[in-house]
Amino acid sequence: MGFVYVARSAGLIKWGSDVGLGKLLFKLGVADDSAEAAVKALNETAHCGETDWTLVHKQEAEGASEPEAIERLGRKEKMVDPALYPRLRGAVGIFRIKLANVENHLVVKQALAGQAPSAAKPKPADIGQYLIHNVLR
Repeated sequence: MGFVYVARSAGLIKWGSDVGLGKLLFKLGVADDSAEAAVKALNETAHCGETDWTLVHKQEAEGASEPEAIERLGRKEKMVDPALYPRLRGAVGIFRIKLANVENHLVVKQALAGQAPSAAKPKPADIGQYLIHNVLR
């Protein structure tokens, strides 16, 4: 049983803000055993030069592969090209998220559930759910 997970790093967010990528940078990945172990491995290997990765959201996904998940999410959101930024060192799966897309997703989700749309700013967990939803749908 595999897991699709979304992680983020405060150091990578600060770097992204400094270089003009914005603060909404998230790592999408697929883990064979557990998402927590995958995030721990990101920290141990200093993925993208950062050791402060935290798990934002995870969901079980039968038979998911990381290249397929990245390709599916790439249809909706823009992946940061690791060849353009030496700091990323060839790391794939780092996505720059448009907040408007997440807000629209939440409004539609609330409307379909029969709830009144809220104007609250999406939290990282909401962004994680949005990313995984786009991978698994």
